[in-house]
Amino acid sequence: MYKTLIIGAALLFLCAGIPAVSAIGGDQGWYRIHCNIDGADVYFDGQYKGTTYAGALDVPVYTAATPYKNVRVEKSGYLTHSGSLPAEPGAGQTADVYVTLQPVETVGSIYAASSPSGAAIYLNGNYRGVAPITIKNLAPGTYSLEADYSGYQSDRATVTVRAGQQSDVRFTLTPIEQYGSVKISSNPSGAYVYMDGVYKGRTPLTLNSVSAKNHIIELDLANYYDWKTTVSVASGVTRYVNAQMTAIPSETVGAIDVVSYPAGANVYLDGTLQGQTPSAGVFTISNVRVGTHTLKVTLGGYQDYTTSVDVGRATTSHVSAPLQPAPAGTTGSIAVTSSPSGAEIYIDNAYKGITPLTVDGVAAGTHAVRVALAGYSDWSTSVQVGAGSTASASALLAAEAAPTAKAGMAPFAAVGALAILGLLAAGMKRD
Repeated sequence: MYKTLIIGAALLFLCAGIPAVSAIGGDQGWYRIHCNIDGADVYFDGQYKGTTYAGALDVPVYTAATPYKNVRVEKSGYLTHSGSLPAEPGAGQTADVYVTLQPVETVGSIYAASSPSGAAIYLNGNYRGVAPITIKNLAPGTYSLEADYSGYQSDRATVTVRAGQQSDVRFTLTPIEQYGSVKISSNPSGAYVYMDGVYKGRTPLTLNSVSAKNHIIELDLANYYDWKTTVSVASGVTRYVNAQMTAIPSETVGAIDVVSYPAGANVYLDGTLQGQTPSAGVFTISNVRVGTHTLKVTLGGYQDYTTSVDVGRATTSHVSAPLQPAPAGTTGSIAVTSSPSGAEIYIDNAYKGITPLTVDGVAAGTHAVRVALAGYSDWSTSVQVGAGSTASASALLAAEAAPTAKAGMAPFAAVGALAILGLLAAGMKRD
């Protein structure tokens, strides 16, 4: 009797472990939960129903009981799935529910861009590629990022990476200013040196920290013709300029002494700027050819002073210019820019300086503006200046085309061909 009871209890225990799918019939149906991950826990309306195995779990339901509405499937390391159950299956039927669990992301990424693009990107000191670049599979944490590009200052940033997220970093790189040097000598020495119209000293002279671009070098020495050239300065390179000055015959020149009230005025001789009157003393224009010349003295806020000067041989003429204030509301300004910059500015054929520059004290009315730079075609326009206002002139300079070798050789080729034909003709006559 006891043996029979023990065997019956064992059979009941074994049957309890058989999946519910084997018990078909009666008022019982089943939900079959299909899952891509084994070992996931399944809950119906918050009640634990079992764990998936071999890709599925069968959950019995009874048609007479209150229907279940929601299903939740979860496993550590994966995102929990929650959803609604389909209609409850009838007695002896099975309803399929498909669940796909997605792993929880444990890494993040960094997107790095640069302006200009193409900068080398280093992550914690290790090269990872050129911008724009996405650096993936990074563990959450803080990273050091560096952008490096030739000719630009390096830039750094600290970036925090979070799981499942992308952190964006944009580097705006600053160009490194490029400089060179210019060593200037002259024969004879002691000449006044002007670079781009700005006085720099006397020869022999070394100019350091000169920006890497084209510069106009002018030398001025009493009793010698002015000397001028264009020098191209490269980064880290020293350029040499040696000026051989040409003497002016003494019997053909004189000089002009100029004083202005107030001082600091620009002095023009025949439309060419010579310099400024000093605060004390006189401004002397040397090596002026014998004859009659036009002298103009200008100062912002004052009326221009213009006069004719007769220059005699080996003599000095004297000019005193009392400048009169310009009537209120009769002058304006002209703001002149150019691309490239560093060009000479002429207003009504009078030199005013180097671009970019705002020229003040310009009489109201229409004025001719000309911008000139070595290696580029001159640029001209007309500007209407209003009293008390500033007019603008922006010059976009076009580079001059270099002459081609073919065009220059064509005349010589033609002459050579005629010479050969002449020799052949002469040979035929002798025969």
